[in-house]
Amino acid sequence: MDPTSLQRLVLLTSLLSGSTHQARLTVTPSSSQVFAGERVSLRCEDASEGWTVRRNTSKEIRAECGVWGTPAGSSCAIGYTDPVDSGEYWCESTGGSTSDTVTITVSGGSGGSVILQSPALPVTEGDDVTLTCRTKMADPPSAHFFKDGVSIRTEPDGHMTLLHVSRSDEGLYKCSFQGKESAWSRLSVSGKPPTTTRPPTSSFSTTMDPPTASSAPPASSLHLVFRVICHLVVFCPYCISTFLMVSIYRERARGSDPTPPTHAEQGLDDDYDDVMSAVTTEHQF
Repeated sequence: MDPTSLQRLVLLTSLLSGSTHQARLTVTPSSSQVFAGERVSLRCEDASEGWTVRRNTSKEIRAECGVWGTPAGSSCAIGYTDPVDSGEYWCESTGGSTSDTVTITVSGGSGGSVILQSPALPVTEGDDVTLTCRTKMADPPSAHFFKDGVSIRTEPDGHMTLLHVSRSDEGLYKCSFQGKESAWSRLSVSGKPPTTTRPPTSSFSTTMDPPTASSAPPASSLHLVFRVICHLVVFCPYCISTFLMVSIYRERARGSDPTPPTHAEQGLDDDYDDVMSAVTTEHQF
């Protein structure tokens, strides 16, 4: 294999590996705007080994974490932010795969500067999202909120909550307090992940109640019925066949000979009487 083909194979393998283990960037605190001097941590979640955080600022292009922050594996921390740290941040693998980009704005100036605390990452459709207007000293008692350059409403406590956000809530937001305005922050809304429906469970086990002690027949009654059935199965065929045989014999004897029965006939009659007596005695439980 020539060197050019080998290089292409290595590059293709790296790209496939990077696309298989796609990472996403998380920011702590989860806000697209922070005050100068605050600590910010960035982490490549769901990332395999070899991912790092990079950024573009007004002074740097694709700068790796070790140049502007403190690296720790796939994480990077800025211990003391400065307005020059404002820019775009993302995760990147050694193979060139990248995550989505997050924009962070660092506000400096005097203690009266204002920021809009809004989610740095896209929010899920249907969630409730709260935007907070803050000053460096304290939260303002009231604030005006804007979307895409248009004033939308004034909140007396400096918090604006968007209920059950949808794609129509996407856009650029900012707030103002006592004539001072925050920077613009983009609110992105992602679609809900598909949910899998569970198959309906059978209602037989829930609707059928187990028999209670009051509805079930007593054990003694069951035993008695069982004994009667056993006796009927065992003795009824024997009794019926014996009765028929004796009856037929008697009819034939009476029709052919009116003389008194012989000793053999008398013995047969006695056997019949003994069997019937035994059956009657057996059924007297």
